[in-house]
Amino acid sequence: MPEPLEPLILGLLEWLSARPRPYPEVMEAWRTSCPRLPVWEEANDRGLIARRRTGAVMMISLTPIGRALLDRNRHPAPTGAPVAASAAPGEP
Repeated sequence: MPEPLEPLILGLLEWLSARPRPYPEVMEAWRTSCPRLPVWEEANDRGLIARRRTGAVMMISLTPIGRALLDRNRHPAPTGAPVAASAAPGEP
């Protein structure tokens, strides 16, 4: 049985794969106070995401390890099916 956190981590990686995002935006969308669902903390501990300062803004992006995990777990869309844009939880 897959670990319950894995789909959430993959969701975070998918969301970040579109573009690097400012740290405050990532925290607003993905930080949790629930000790059973530490998506942000787990992704950091596993080296899946990187923090890089660009001027005064801390940007969050995928590491090569995070990109590889995401690529291994992506399922190709059925032929002719539209590809949906990834959104963070709570985003339309």
